[in-house]
Amino acid sequence: MINFVFYAPTKVIFGKDTESQAGAEIKALGYKKALIHYGGASAMKSGLIDRVVASLDAAGIAHVGLGGVKPNPRLALVREGIALAKREKVDFLLAVGGGSVIDSAKAIAYGITNDGDVWDLYLAKKKAVACAPVGCVLTIAAAGSETSNSSVITNDDGGHKRSYNDDIARPKFAIMNPELTFTLPEYQTMSGAVDILMHTLERYFTNDKQVELIDRMSESLMLTVIENAPKLLKNPRDYDARAEIMWAGSLSHNGLTGTGRTGDFASHQLEHELSGMFDVAHGAGLSAVWGSWARYVYKHDIARFAQFAVRVMGVEMNYFNPEETALRGIEKIENFFRSIKMPVSISELGVKDLTEKQLDEMVEKCSWNGARQIGQFVKLDRTDMRKIYQMAK
Repeated sequence: MINFVFYAPTKVIFGKDTESQAGAEIKALGYKKALIHYGGASAMKSGLIDRVVASLDAAGIAHVGLGGVKPNPRLALVREGIALAKREKVDFLLAVGGGSVIDSAKAIAYGITNDGDVWDLYLAKKKAVACAPVGCVLTIAAAGSETSNSSVITNDDGGHKRSYNDDIARPKFAIMNPELTFTLPEYQTMSGAVDILMHTLERYFTNDKQVELIDRMSESLMLTVIENAPKLLKNPRDYDARAEIMWAGSLSHNGLTGTGRTGDFASHQLEHELSGMFDVAHGAGLSAVWGSWARYVYKHDIARFAQFAVRVMGVEMNYFNPEETALRGIEKIENFFRSIKMPVSISELGVKDLTEKQLDEMVEKCSWNGARQIGQFVKLDRTDMRKIYQMAK
């Protein structure tokens, strides 16, 4: 186990009707005016925005609104939000939505407190010196952005999708009512479940040894998602299953399952170029590429893949042939993805004819034109990235 710092300052307010506490939480923190940031019409039609506004009004918190956040949130809207927040002298960002809305709110929070173009943070040209406070009312269990230090934004100009991670952007509070996820489309729900699994797997496949406690926590988290996601195919209004998955989403990405180890995140980097180019759902993109990544790197540590197969996927250990066990584990999680109607190849994402030119473009973007390798479990260069994309087609 390597040295680590675990920092998780977000106050979690979990349960039914908790969205009514948003105004009181902002008031308790001493802020006066909020930008309510949200996505599409569903937040308005469901009455959620009205309930949130009512809670702010009751607490005496002034507010302005900015909707329109899309999946794979866009830089153009972030810049619009920065201008609005500065003009209205906003001192708090309240995100009402899923990971895309929260990531967009974090980017706006950076933009109103740092000089220059906010996109420079995501290009790793500079580091943030401050971040306006962010709170959130979560409506989608997936990204874990409600308690994480991460923000991912897509630049409309060129389709570049980049992340920026900094603890100063961790939300002050996360209001999490599983009932708000009842009406999510099935595809979005299952894509979220995959994202939660992947946030855990990215940290699970590590070169650091003697991380048994966190291994066991990670395995339990993954088993919880695997057991509860199918329940939501049968009954989308199963509160207990929604609650288990929502809490798993936060714990998968608040840093806990990465303590004492170095994570990988190559699959995330590969997927970012898929969703940046084709605007696919992030979780679905991850399930489409993960199996190919796993088959490309598993020989680096067959024992760890076999451990995952046995402990998480329920594969019987073949002590005479651990490699067979490892491969069966990869196959079995792909079968799980299929069972919850998630893709396991790029073509199943709807990208039927991935051209050589598109492959080249994704590889160049992912490698920053050859300036970086991705991954830690196995470091991958441009040649490796291309081979994995080709395997995933």
